[in-house]
Amino acid sequence: MNENLALTETTYYILLSLYKPQHGYGIMQQAEELSKGRIRLAAGTLYGALNTMCEKGWITLLPVEEGSRKKEYKITGRGVSILKSEIERLRELVYNGDLIVGGKSDERKEDYP
Repeated sequence: MNENLALTETTYYILLSLYKPQHGYGIMQQAEELSKGRIRLAAGTLYGALNTMCEKGWITLLPVEEGSRKKEYKITGRGVSILKSEIERLRELVYNGDLIVGGKSDERKEDYP
């Protein structure tokens, strides 16, 4: 898969949530909070995404403490790079939208209805 493709909103919020090591339930809560309730992750969706991101090297599973059943995950350097690329892509989208729709550039606005 081409890693330069746009991230889904779910993947974006999972990666953001993993800047601090977290277990699955914590990721679900933080993604919902950050997205103002738009992202509500079901366990199956979350763990499928976590497995995929682990395989890609975007996140890592931290060693499980003895006696604990909770698995904690953390974003990797590669995941940070992917996330930063996505943030730049999103900035470009907003910038171009502002130029055309927001009226921030009279020169560009003339070229569009």
